[in-house]
Amino acid sequence: MFPRLIISFSIIFLFFTNISAGDNVPNWMKQAASVTAPIYEKDVPAVVLHDEQQVSLNSDGKLLTTENYAVKLLTREGRNFAVARAYYLVSSGKVRDIEGWLIRADGSTKFYDKKTILDVIADQDDVYNEGRLKVIDATNDTDAGYIFGYTIVSEDTPLFYQDVWQFQGRLPTVVSRYTLNLPSNWKASSITFNAAEVKPQISGTTYIWEMRNLAPIPPEPMSPSVNNIAPRIAVNYSPENNSQTVNRAFADWTDVSRWATGLHDSQVIVDDAVAAKARDLTANAKTEFEKIHAIGSYGQNLQYMSIDIGVGYGNGYRPRSSSLVLARGYGDCKDKANLMRAMLKSLKIEAYPIAIFSGDPTFVRAEWASPRQFNHCIIAVKVSDGTIAPTIITDAKLGRLLIFDATDSYTPVGDLPDYLQGSMALIIAGDNGGLSKMPVTPPESDLLERNIEATLSETGGIKGKISERANGQTSTSFRRELRELSASDYRKAIEGWLTRGATGAQLVNVTSKDRQSEAGFDLDVEFSVPTYGQLMQNRLLVFKPVIVGRRNGVILTDPKRNHPIALDSNAMKETIVFNLPQGFVVDEMPDAVSLETPFGKYSTKYEVKDGKLFFSRTLSTVRTNIPVDKYGSVKDFYSKIHAAEQSPVVLLRK
Repeated sequence: MFPRLIISFSIIFLFFTNISAGDNVPNWMKQAASVTAPIYEKDVPAVVLHDEQQVSLNSDGKLLTTENYAVKLLTREGRNFAVARAYYLVSSGKVRDIEGWLIRADGSTKFYDKKTILDVIADQDDVYNEGRLKVIDATNDTDAGYIFGYTIVSEDTPLFYQDVWQFQGRLPTVVSRYTLNLPSNWKASSITFNAAEVKPQISGTTYIWEMRNLAPIPPEPMSPSVNNIAPRIAVNYSPENNSQTVNRAFADWTDVSRWATGLHDSQVIVDDAVAAKARDLTANAKTEFEKIHAIGSYGQNLQYMSIDIGVGYGNGYRPRSSSLVLARGYGDCKDKANLMRAMLKSLKIEAYPIAIFSGDPTFVRAEWASPRQFNHCIIAVKVSDGTIAPTIITDAKLGRLLIFDATDSYTPVGDLPDYLQGSMALIIAGDNGGLSKMPVTPPESDLLERNIEATLSETGGIKGKISERANGQTSTSFRRELRELSASDYRKAIEGWLTRGATGAQLVNVTSKDRQSEAGFDLDVEFSVPTYGQLMQNRLLVFKPVIVGRRNGVILTDPKRNHPIALDSNAMKETIVFNLPQGFVVDEMPDAVSLETPFGKYSTKYEVKDGKLFFSRTLSTVRTNIPVDKYGSVKDFYSKIHAAEQSPVVLLRK
């Protein structure tokens, strides 16, 4: 609970009187501005005073939406929240009105009319996108203590009789409300996520869901996304007699599969060009997996290009025909999956599209059967028992399915991007389709093996070679780094990694080999550090056995935790051989460490033999969400790892 700031009624009255004189600030915003919000931590940049959406389904089938929003800026950084954005589709919607207001700290106001509105494409990366934004940007006019608000009135045609309302983002929110006005003889229902059930107030066919005084959601390391923390509702609505709901409301996931199958299957066209291309790509393939791999690689290398037309009428869910995509040589995620299906079909290999959410494996909820939960398309290929890969699942109706994403150019067939692993996704296969959990590769599939041989001088300098062999999803980060950076920037990135582990490290040489067909990547680095160890009294030489750290280190320092800890699957195995300087022997070395928890394992080992120090360490974690009440065990696990890797070895001159 946050303590409330007490302001006398007279001060509120004076402020309210000031902003009432000679301005056109609407009453809802004046009321929001007069509300006393709690006092928040200093790093909270703003507080949402009022967030409301009023949605009305008219007799002509159009949805009329009015959005009222007011935010108070608590810091100068909060100015970035003084922006109004109204999204609309060119083909099926429009923004009837958008207005904004600013209430300054002294009570004076500013009005933002049509002259201040920008109209821009919603996604700058698309060649053409029907989604556009009308924008009012007040960031340069604002400061701490100011209140910015806006009203947006928009109209569109609903593709589905379904909607979503998230009651807040990361900012604290005083009032959040969603209102749905339906025609007579219509009904609505809702499902609440991330909170206790929010029941609507119902008056006839008007439904109102409301929450108040929502605390801020500050970011935390290794935390679930805000979408899986902030309370939200999914709303379904339909006529009482269930008429007019064909392809607009869904009873279950099989129902969604039937609807989506009608959009996808008609676009799988196997003409002579498609069949010929499939034969050409698989001419040297001897096994089923090799055929799938060849066609999957072609799909990955096909230029990604999104041209969204007729989205409001369902075309955002419909792929272009496979023959057209092949002829043009480009396509988006669903186009790539569809072309793969057609090519595989020509080889008598069956495949199905999969609708999935990209970016958060825990976003999709099984309780709500809706296409609105997805933003990406991948593919499931039916395979025989002879095909083995860690990304194969067994479906009760469809059998063994190899899951693959043709859009991710860094992850080959047989692997799956980590941001998709474990997701609930819709296999689109008519009556046999439905929601299914995507595979999660075991930690050993993503193993990073590192071998280091280093020679330590009697003055503490060190020279050596690091050989890394990355596998699975670990190799994708190596691959991405090599492809996306210039040669000089790539070298700087490697140098940065070295110096983070060993201050003053110098990169001598770096070579790499991308083994994408095997989901692997090799990196060899020669380095030197002039002053790695510390020579004391010309007798003791002290150094850390851990020369370089893991690429993605884990640091948990906060004394308490508000949200679950999201761990990724990870595995690392490292062996270092130190050639000790002549005339020195090991005087002290750390004790071996062995940690084992339900979510991870860690161990170290030391051995001295023939003038060499052998040091090894292993780490593996499993993909899981750990409850807040177990935070102490996670923090303790990584604290012990950190302590073990900071412990020094002491050499003594004989």
